[in-house]
Amino acid sequence: MKPLRIAVAKGRLEEKTLELLAAMGMDCSLAKDKGRKLILPLGEGRLELVLAKAPDIITYVEYGVCEMGIVGKDTIMEMAQSLYEVMDLGFGVCRMALAAAVGRNFYQGFGAKTVATKYPHIARTYFESKAMDVNIVKIEGSVELAPLLGLADGIVDIVETGGTLRANGLEEKETVAQLSARLVVNVAGMKLRRGEIEAFLSRLRQALAKGETAVGAGEG
Repeated sequence: MKPLRIAVAKGRLEEKTLELLAAMGMDCSLAKDKGRKLILPLGEGRLELVLAKAPDIITYVEYGVCEMGIVGKDTIMEMAQSLYEVMDLGFGVCRMALAAAVGRNFYQGFGAKTVATKYPHIARTYFESKAMDVNIVKIEGSVELAPLLGLADGIVDIVETGGTLRANGLEEKETVAQLSARLVVNVAGMKLRRGEIEAFLSRLRQALAKGETAVGAGEG
C-alpha cells in the first residue's frame, strides 16, 4: 500500500513536525539531508512528508493527494472548505488581532472603516459578526504600512510579540482569533484509510502527551 502523505510548510512548522514524528519513534534521518527534495520518505517508507506553502497544503489535502496536513489555524480559517480539522498540535502559537494607531479609538466616528489585511475572509467574517460594514483592502506585504500611509483605519494581522506594531505606532485593539498549528485530514481519506490514519493519530496524541509531561517535569 502506498505511504500516507502529510503536507507541512517549510521552516518552523517543518522543524516542529519532524521533532514530533521523531518523538513518535519514526526514522526521520532522510529529512536531515533533504537538499532540494520536496517529498521526503519517513519511517521506513510508511509516511511521506510533502513540503509546500501553507495555502497549497489546504489544496493538496482537500483534493486528496495528501491524506493529512499540518498548517496554521489562520490558513484554515481563510481558505479551507472541505476537510477535517482533527487536532491542535500546540505549537506555532500566536493570535490574529485588530490593530490601529496608538491611542486611537478604532470604532469612533460614523463613516465606514477601512481595514487592510492579508486575510480578507477572516476580517470580513469578524466584522460581520459585529454587524459592521467595513471596506476590506487586501495587502500582500507589510500591512502595518497601510495606516501609516492613510490607506486604512486599522489592520487585521497575525501578532506574536507585537514588536512590529509598536515600532510603527500601532497597538492591538482586539483579539480576532487564537492561532496554532493544526492537523487536518482529507474527508475521503478518513473513510478509505481510516485504520491507518487513526493509528497515526493515536501515536501522535501519545507523543504530544509525553512532550507535555516532560515540559511539566522540568518546570518549577
